Amino acid sequence: CRPGALCGRFSVRGFVSFCRMIRIEHSIFALPYAWAGSVMAAGGMPPWDKLVLLTIAMVGVRSFAMGINRIFDLPFDRENPRTANRHLVTGEISVRQAWIFSLVMAAIFVLACAAINTVCLILSVPALIFAAVYSLTKRFSAVCHFWLGATLGLAPLAGALAVNPEGLAMGPIMLFFAVTFWVGAFDIYYSFQDYDFDVAFRLCSVPSVYGPDTALAIAGFSHAVTSIFLFLTGIAAGLAWPWYVLWAGVSAILFWEHHLMRPQDLSRVNMVFFTLNGIISPLVLVGVILRCRARNSISGMWRPTGRKPPNSSAARPKSARARPCRIWAPS
Repeated sequence: CRPGALCGRFSVRGFVSFCRMIRIEHSIFALPYAWAGSVMAAGGMPPWDKLVLLTIAMVGVRSFAMGINRIFDLPFDRENPRTANRHLVTGEISVRQAWIFSLVMAAIFVLACAAINTVCLILSVPALIFAAVYSLTKRFSAVCHFWLGATLGLAPLAGALAVNPEGLAMGPIMLFFAVTFWVGAFDIYYSFQDYDFDVAFRLCSVPSVYGPDTALAIAGFSHAVTSIFLFLTGIAAGLAWPWYVLWAGVSAILFWEHHLMRPQDLSRVNMVFFTLNGIISPLVLVGVILRCRARNSISGMWRPTGRKPPNSSAARPKSARARPCRIWAPS
């Protein structure tokens, strides 16, 4: 086998090449949000089989999207000095191999969704199409950054539907909007690297369409909106106080990112894009999990006496008990 070949015998170098092509380490940006959505839907830790299937599905759809993106962007990657060493450009992985890999990942995603539940199976193909279309949006609209954001923003919705396919509560929906604006902002930052190239080839990034200064303002506004939606996530999902402590920390990181980023000085792009953003999604997951532990600790304070809290739902009439807020349910 060549390093990137798909063949009968196992090739460690080939496996590594495909992992590098899809930047497997970037899974840290989406996976914690999917897990957070599942925890919110379950009201605690979801079943392990659901988590495993959800993880397989998320890795599958992300790998498919990255493979399709590399294929569609190949004509531009060949001309862009920054992307001259990508695997399809150098020939380490052929276009045919990239197509096979992408289709295999799509099949894995659909099969994982089918194993989760019927609703996830029905939505799997639209999700694949939505993820694939992102690769074309930069050719005609500066909304491409937020299309990418919405693609990753589907993660908490997917996590919630994996556990509870009967409907979506407001918590995961608020988290969807938070992730959409968060990813849109840092993708604008990242696109500063290709500003001259995008202008020359008439690609529609926010910096090339509106200019670097306006792009920086739009990214800063998007980070502010991200913080607002994260706060609303806590309210909608009824998260406990640890969430708001971590929310304040995440908001501070977003502010720091905006302070560090300058279109004229791109030396800190990797720290902003990878290091700082790689911290945010795990913090969100930890905040959601601590919500469950905090609630369990509070309810556990009543166990020694055998009495229930005076404001518990069991002490109220059935008609007065709070019901989860559903704004969509499959027919």
